[in-house]
Amino acid sequence: MLPPVIPIFPLPNIVLFPNVFLPLHIFEPRYREMVRDALAGDRIIGMVLLRPGFEPAYEGRPAIYAIGCAGVISHSEPHEDGRFDIVLRGLEKFRVTGEDESRPYRLAIIESLPEETPESDQQQLARKRLRLEAVMAAAIEQVEGVPRFPPTVSDEDLVNALAQYLDFDPLERQALLERGGALARCHGLIDLLEIKRLTPGEMNWTGGPIH
Repeated sequence: MLPPVIPIFPLPNIVLFPNVFLPLHIFEPRYREMVRDALAGDRIIGMVLLRPGFEPAYEGRPAIYAIGCAGVISHSEPHEDGRFDIVLRGLEKFRVTGEDESRPYRLAIIESLPEETPESDQQQLARKRLRLEAVMAAAIEQVEGVPRFPPTVSDEDLVNALAQYLDFDPLERQALLERGGALARCHGLIDLLEIKRLTPGEMNWTGGPIH
């Protein structure tokens, strides 16, 4: 369960998913302070997507999508000038219900949205994983550097990793995050990949390894 108030880091092109790793370079002064405070506390930061048209209000508090994903800082590397390189590991989805404006960076009042695959859905998810792998197999076989799907990776983790790492539009990723769990997200991934009809040259792996 997440704390009721967490710092949030709004970006225009990043969506975090549970149990997926996200490297970030932190350079804005207010978010340097956010990272320092997080490292001194529970190390939790929520990632949220900025809504289109954010640019004029970026230095303030532009509109965000209400559904985000919290992560814990699993690695941090401070620089002499105050910048940070950090790695977040996705923890849990949340919904923003309000904001606390007591800090220079943004603090969100949230409700947790934990995702657990019911036992009744697990067999269906395993079958959908096979379908998902089949949709991607021909392209992945021909793309150098794209990792295979280790059988030790759980169905949920594989779905979340593909949702984050494949080269989808940020709004498509946001729609996948907002899906109600891994099974629905897997359906959404399959639909997106079939609609796009990705060829090997279009299959762009943007993230990191699947653990």
